[in-house]
Amino acid sequence: MNKKLLSVNNKEVKGFYQLTLKSKYRKNSNSFLIEGIREIKLAINNNYEIKQLLFCPSIIKEIDLDKLIDSKIEKTEVSREVYQKLAYRNSTEGVIAISNFKDHNLKKLKFKSKNPLVVVIEAPEKPGNIGAILRTTDAANIEAVIIANPKTDLYNPNIIRSSVGCLFTNSIYCGSTSEVISFLKDNNINIYAASLQAKEQYHKQNYKESSAIVIGTEDNGLSKEWTDNSFKNIIIPMQGDIDSLNLSNAAAILIFEAKRQRNFS
Repeated sequence: MNKKLLSVNNKEVKGFYQLTLKSKYRKNSNSFLIEGIREIKLAINNNYEIKQLLFCPSIIKEIDLDKLIDSKIEKTEVSREVYQKLAYRNSTEGVIAISNFKDHNLKKLKFKSKNPLVVVIEAPEKPGNIGAILRTTDAANIEAVIIANPKTDLYNPNIIRSSVGCLFTNSIYCGSTSEVISFLKDNNINIYAASLQAKEQYHKQNYKESSAIVIGTEDNGLSKEWTDNSFKNIIIPMQGDIDSLNLSNAAAILIFEAKRQRNFS
């Protein structure tokens, strides 16, 4: 018989709720919540360790849940009140997973191809932008996404939601800017740093060799360390009144130009 959590005042429920709110709590417990069947299945398919499934039987029956998600994972019944307390989205499917973190240390990154295409984001802060970029890197089948000087917890619920689960499908690694630059140079990867001060137009470069497309934040752009150590500093020419694009839009343009040159291989 399944365990049941019926009260929002239950100590375990309060702990789960803290996972939705506080990065420090997630890190200390090495745990986070995944809401939604598609997102949970993507996490399972990409080797995330799911510790527990919370399901609301008034929304989804256990027999239906077993058809969708590995029935060997421990399941806990929750009341609708508990589910609504923990659920992040307005539209709901009645199931939430508790998962362990993955190790995103840059030292773990091993390239599978001889001429990898990598995307680097320096110090991103807005979860929505990070999630949107992860959707793009998934769509482009980018070999690795590296976050330099991370400012935001990867398991922020907004990143999971805005990435529509692509947080789990991408190979994501983190390190300091200095570590990432050293890593790219050690692996003979050309660094293309996107900068508003650059002169080289993005579409006139050759991304067919091992390449890293590096983007910074909308507010501050890339640090000087990147532009000083790049193979080329590149720019997307603006023809209107504004001088820059939304970060995720700029990333998509650069990524798919590189993929176009590689014939989407």
